Amino acid sequence: MKILVADDDSFFRNFYSTKLREYGHTVDVAADGDETIEKIKTFMPDILMLDIIMPKKDGFSVLVDLKKDPTLSLIPILIFSTLGQESDVQKALKLGATDYINKSFFDFPKMLEKINKIVKQ
Repeated sequence: MKILVADDDSFFRNFYSTKLREYGHTVDVAADGDETIEKIKTFMPDILMLDIIMPKKDGFSVLVDLKKDPTLSLIPILIFSTLGQESDVQKALKLGATDYINKSFFDFPKMLEKINKIVKQ
């Protein structure tokens, strides 16, 4: 499975990309919203793990941009953020996110299960 991890925090970006590769996934990373848009067009992942709070373009803006493109709007998006307020989660889902996971309450097996479930839908 091809996974794009979009997060401005280098620790999270490196940790998750390394762990996902250990499970046999092909992973690319992006450090800001603009880079996320560019990478998604060239990498064409099976799923995007998207942080909300990022420089240049936040995750909400990335969702808006992806929704405008008929091809890119089909890519499932797992919001992967420390923003956990219900209003943030609902906003992301309304903008086209498939699901949400709070990265500060880390449970890697649960995250993998969610990724697999989303991609198989």
